[in-house]
Amino acid sequence: MLKRKISLEAVIFIIFLVVVFYGIESTMGVSNFFKTLMATAHDLLINTVFFIMAIAVLTGAFSSLLFEFGVADIIDFLLKPLIKPLYNLPGVAVMGIISTYFSDNPAIISLAKDKRFMNNFEKWQEPLLCNLGTSFGMGLIVSTYMIAQGNKMNVNIFPAVLIGNIGALVGSIVSVRLFTHFVKKKLGSAKKEEKLIPKKLYRETRPGSFMERFLEALLDGGKNGVEIGIGIIPGVLVISTFVMLITFGPKDPTVGYQGLAYEGIPILPLLGEKIFGVLKVLFGFQSPELIAFPLTSLGSTGAALALIPKFIEMKIITSNDIAVFTAIGMTWSGYLSTHIAMMDELGYRYLTGKAIFSHTFGGLCAGIFAHFIYVLFV
Repeated sequence: MLKRKISLEAVIFIIFLVVVFYGIESTMGVSNFFKTLMATAHDLLINTVFFIMAIAVLTGAFSSLLFEFGVADIIDFLLKPLIKPLYNLPGVAVMGIISTYFSDNPAIISLAKDKRFMNNFEKWQEPLLCNLGTSFGMGLIVSTYMIAQGNKMNVNIFPAVLIGNIGALVGSIVSVRLFTHFVKKKLGSAKKEEKLIPKKLYRETRPGSFMERFLEALLDGGKNGVEIGIGIIPGVLVISTFVMLITFGPKDPTVGYQGLAYEGIPILPLLGEKIFGVLKVLFGFQSPELIAFPLTSLGSTGAALALIPKFIEMKIITSNDIAVFTAIGMTWSGYLSTHIAMMDELGYRYLTGKAIFSHTFGGLCAGIFAHFIYVLFV
């Protein structure tokens, strides 16, 4: 019979749980705590997850049409000349940007499994695809969601979202170039002896008439959107609910805790106040609560997006914040939860630490750049 020793890790974790739950429940009350927990998760599911899923279905269908009828190939052709000077990568790397922008981070893995695609890259360039693709993950979904929030704010959000996309581009360049420095030190810059550069004379399309292909592409893209929507449910319900619990206080401070959705103990704002001067200079934040968005983006962009309606309700968010959130949300896009798996799939797990460090810096640069561009031009 296999005997296991009592783990110190388990003891520490139990102590941590006791301290956290005692701190929350002694402040909110046991009944209010569990009522708030369930109410917040339920409201996030109904009013946020399903809304994001609806956007994902529509954007998925739209992007599928772009690939089916060759529009993505035209974008590929137009952007290829920029890839070499910006990232020091082959022109075909633009397909990694397009595929992740229209879907999510792991889309780069399907390309990486195509030997014809990967043979265009030198050995040292292969791990860079992880940071490149992650920089644009859920880009279309994030952008569309932010634009939709403009109606609630009664302002034209499009310029801010556009600046956020530009910020994400800058962040991706910083991330890839910084990671290149570490990769070259580890792998060198030797070229492959044999390379296969396929002459892509034809692109693959669905069989059938124009209308049949149109409908199939539409429905298949919509199904991909449903998968993305379902995939973000755990992140939104678990991470966002926890973040809400440590971000916002009682709905009515004069009454106290009532067990309502989105009540909690405002720990993050206290942390934000400690570094508020830095946040204001770098990102232009006007409220310490806004620190919750970039911190949540590290684990799940879908969960971070769930914070936006609450910020709007509290009237603490501006167009500048939308630009910064779009840039950071796209660049980081839950990379801490996907980077390890993606680097493992690419075969470079031992470089994961350097990849995460580079991407952390890239995301910060994306948000900073978006803020200063917004201030200068808007």
